[in-house]
Amino acid sequence: MKRLHKKLDFPFRRALAVLLAAAMTFALTGCSVRELHIGQVEVNTGAGTAWITPARGVDRFDIPAADFSAGADGSVTYTGTAYRVLQGIDVSTFQQDIDWQAVADSGIAFAVIRAGYRGYGKGGIVEDDRFRQNVAGACAAGLRVGLYFFSQAVTPEEAAEEAQWLVDAARDYKIDMPLVFDWENIDQSTVAAGDTVRTAEDVTACAAAFCETVTAAGYDAAVYGNRWQGYYDYDFAQLKDYAFWVSAPGTADDFYYAHDFWQYSYDGTVPGVSGSVDRDLWFVPITT
Repeated sequence: MKRLHKKLDFPFRRALAVLLAAAMTFALTGCSVRELHIGQVEVNTGAGTAWITPARGVDRFDIPAADFSAGADGSVTYTGTAYRVLQGIDVSTFQQDIDWQAVADSGIAFAVIRAGYRGYGKGGIVEDDRFRQNVAGACAAGLRVGLYFFSQAVTPEEAAEEAQWLVDAARDYKIDMPLVFDWENIDQSTVAAGDTVRTAEDVTACAAAFCETVTAAGYDAAVYGNRWQGYYDYDFAQLKDYAFWVSAPGTADDFYYAHDFWQYSYDGTVPGVSGSVDRDLWFVPITT
């Protein structure tokens, strides 16, 4: 999946300001930093640590760091007993031609495939060059398959349009995983001369419109985002009916809110894929 391009200088300044304010208050009052943040939790934002007030009515992630084990090959496995956890990858045209049978034979159980994207300069919807080739190959190899759309919607109406496009694309295949809304911040310096980055006024509203359109068509819906987006851009109270797929590279899943999918690496290796590929885990609760 394409990397998130949010510049990190502002988050660092914000985190530094919070820490300086806490230190000054400590010096004046004698209170501990934790006492200054009663009702809050300390989280890794992807740009450092910060205190947040948890969204009301939203469950927290319940798998401890001790239940994850990192392999020498960069893979991460789950060693607990509360979930059945499947290994997966997410791909787009950037992975070029993929030997999907080799992927399946290596133990990968699912793939989330980019079907299309909205151009972040001109705003047109474009099908991924290898979408159909990838879906056909993954399905033939027996993998569970989901689809994602790289969104640059600026309004809920555009997000719903993207969702409908994705639903129409999915109908030709056996898609048994969610259709995913993937909205990312784009650095203006990466955009072609004469184009302007498209910026959503309310990303949560766009995500909700996308997911509502997907579920109305009979598919499961999910939202993808990194730690920073999860804590500051998305209102989970409005999205708690949908799956969340967090991009949080590391050897243990540390995202605070409950989620179904974890993208733990951007540079994994898997037989059948040339070069690096994103690696993911899917947490399926074990019910008795």
